[in-house]
Amino acid sequence: MARSITLLLARLAIGATFLIHGWVKFTTMGISGVTALFEQIGVPLPGLAAPAVAVLEVVGGIALIVGAALPVFGVLLALDMVGAIFFVHLPNGFLADKGGIELPLVLGAACLALAFTGGGALAADGLWQRRKEAVAA
Repeated sequence: MARSITLLLARLAIGATFLIHGWVKFTTMGISGVTALFEQIGVPLPGLAAPAVAVLEVVGGIALIVGAALPVFGVLLALDMVGAIFFVHLPNGFLADKGGIELPLVLGAACLALAFTGGGALAADGLWQRRKEAVAA
């Protein structure tokens, strides 16, 4: 049970971080502001990338929190962080206080860990799996 609680706490922290970052893209920056930023920093197809990233971060954050489709959203959010590293943070070095790669690196690694280890017994994925096994038995 300790493993499941630990994974739940990790999912809550990581998922909330993505959910809030995505929400800010809609509410504070606005998609037009995110598009302009993406255009300025050289993200390909900024008009498509900006809303896609915002939606991914909101929906993916919620998915991490509830533990649903973790292999899919974990990998997609990790790729989102690869983009953040290369397009935004890499020129600033490592440390987060200088805008470096530290935070997106940790978030990306955490997403991959959840994608490939699962969310534990308290995740929706785990509940659905147990329900399938009970029906099959």
